[in-house]
Amino acid sequence: MEENPNASVSRSWLESLSTDELIRLADTYGIDIPFGLERIFIIEELLECANAEQAVESDLEVNPSYSETVLLPKQYNISYIDVIIRDPLWVFVFWEVKGHDKELHENAPDFNGYCLRLVPLDEAGNESKAKENFFTVPVTKEDYARYLGLPEHTEQNSNSYIIKLGVIRGDSEFHIASSLPFHLPLLSENEITAALAGNPLIRLSGIQDLSITKKTDRQPRVKRQQ
Repeated sequence: MEENPNASVSRSWLESLSTDELIRLADTYGIDIPFGLERIFIIEELLECANAEQAVESDLEVNPSYSETVLLPKQYNISYIDVIIRDPLWVFVFWEVKGHDKELHENAPDFNGYCLRLVPLDEAGNESKAKENFFTVPVTKEDYARYLGLPEHTEQNSNSYIIKLGVIRGDSEFHIASSLPFHLPLLSENEITAALAGNPLIRLSGIQDLSITKKTDRQPRVKRQQ
């Protein structure tokens, strides 16, 4: 049998074959040819079957643009922390620690977990000197996100904050990453009472049910290291 030089079945190529060759070709495709079937119908069956196979092969071909070497994005495998504001009192915090640093810290004998530190900013965007407005939340090495409630809005800062991610080694806290500054609305007790009646976001925040821990009841802070 003559080989198809184009590796694709065409009508002209099929018409160049003898009837016996067409029947043998049909057999390779699994086509059952009835005895005495005219050549024109055998050719149509072969064309239909060949075109169907070629369509499947075309779908399975790898797009060259996907097989090229892909550069990793610049933000891949870095330590970061980010904040999404849920409502006037709650923020969603998520973070990641660079793989090498994570392994280094967590395999250290003095590793005591990670922590999130809320840091108020002053009007100039610098860390506030009102240290009583700081608070720290311990998190484990399995954690990667946490909701934080911020009910104590005071006039001592601009109501702008950052959240720092730190690792606790022994009695010291080492800085890993800081979020971008974010702002929350300043709410006095009178504003909260008035807003509860008309602002669904304030009601949904659950502020009326919060038990606020005063600074005198908080756990002592560990020593911070830069």
